[in-house]
Amino acid sequence: MSETTKKIISCPQTGDKYTYVKHKSGLDILICEMEGFSTTEALFGTKYGSINTQFKTDKDDDYCCVPEGIAHFLEHKLFENEDCDVFDLYAKTGANANAFTSFDKTCYLFSCSDHYQESLKILLSFVQSPYFTPESVAKEQGIIGQEIKMCDDDPGWRVLFNMLSGLYHNHPVKIDIAGTVESIAEITDKLLYRCYNTFYNLHNMVLAVAGNCKEDEVLAIADELLKPCEDFHLETVFPDEPDTIVREQTVEFAPVGVPLFNLGFKCTPRKGYENLKAEMEAYVAVNVLANSASPLYQEMLEEGLINTVFTTDIFNGDGFFTVIFDGESENPEEVKKRVIGEIEKAKITGLDEERFEAVRRSAYGNMVQSFNNVNSVANHLINSQMNGVSIFDTIDVLSKMTLEDANNFLRTELHPEKATLSIVKNNSEVK
Repeated sequence: MSETTKKIISCPQTGDKYTYVKHKSGLDILICEMEGFSTTEALFGTKYGSINTQFKTDKDDDYCCVPEGIAHFLEHKLFENEDCDVFDLYAKTGANANAFTSFDKTCYLFSCSDHYQESLKILLSFVQSPYFTPESVAKEQGIIGQEIKMCDDDPGWRVLFNMLSGLYHNHPVKIDIAGTVESIAEITDKLLYRCYNTFYNLHNMVLAVAGNCKEDEVLAIADELLKPCEDFHLETVFPDEPDTIVREQTVEFAPVGVPLFNLGFKCTPRKGYENLKAEMEAYVAVNVLANSASPLYQEMLEEGLINTVFTTDIFNGDGFFTVIFDGESENPEEVKKRVIGEIEKAKITGLDEERFEAVRRSAYGNMVQSFNNVNSVANHLINSQMNGVSIFDTIDVLSKMTLEDANNFLRTELHPEKATLSIVKNNSEVK
């Protein structure tokens, strides 16, 4: 068995630091002691999300394909064990507990002001103790089926996934995280155990603890409760994805006041530090172009073309990278025309240097400020580790970013022919 090793990761710019532990069980543990804070937050997560429907380990002869939505389904079921509901255990320690499944990860978490060690023991225990039966699976299929139908009736959810299905031909990012009613009907207790034993292997997981905690106390609990397991060298794969988009526009009708829209640009996916670098360049570039202080935003607002809910977002992960402009408008097609026009203009003239510096410095300052928030630090820790970077790499990227870096992203990634517009209009417009 390997020995536990430790490494201090520090930020030269701010002096902040945390400890990276490679635990003898195979688990990556990140601990940030934050002096002067009274709360503690912990996340125990696995690199397993809705997009991971095809996988293989050393124990498998070929790739296994599982139903869409099974990662989210498994998250729900893990809170039930043979003896009681996990939330009843947390109620005794006073911790606030939750969990979430995203496109590329599943995390179980708690926050508390007292008794963090007891809550950490609950977290590590129940996540390592699956209990699935045919009866409990059948019951959950009904519950999640209703959840899926509710999301199908949510215009904001529909406009997002219509945009993703307009961009991506084959990548499972276009599928609802919860799957479909039909796909979850295929889930069995045996299939849940197979996915659990594959993805909830400690070599594929991360524990992050931040705030009012002690490194030696966290590691003592880890030594006590973590169950060493063999590294099966998990591989996940995705269908081949063309560079092209599926369609330029999707329109759906629903009971909305003002039409909703998502304008998405399909960009080149990356990994690790290069992904983070591109993400920050995209963030700065699109905010220079279209944040609330930009001339484009102010012009469209004054004309009544958009309202104050207009925002931009960078949505990226394993095998996908999308730049999104979203909001409400009576004329989304005109918004698309204006946004693309501003991008094409900036490709020729370059981004405004003064605005670039303002946005870059603001992003830098916001990141530094987030190090003073327990919730932010804990989430930064687990997200960065799963993405193959340090939480301080964002500071490094922003401190080194040049105007040309942002201009280059615009010129090489934001192409009109790789844009799709998703619109949800009011039912009354159906003719």
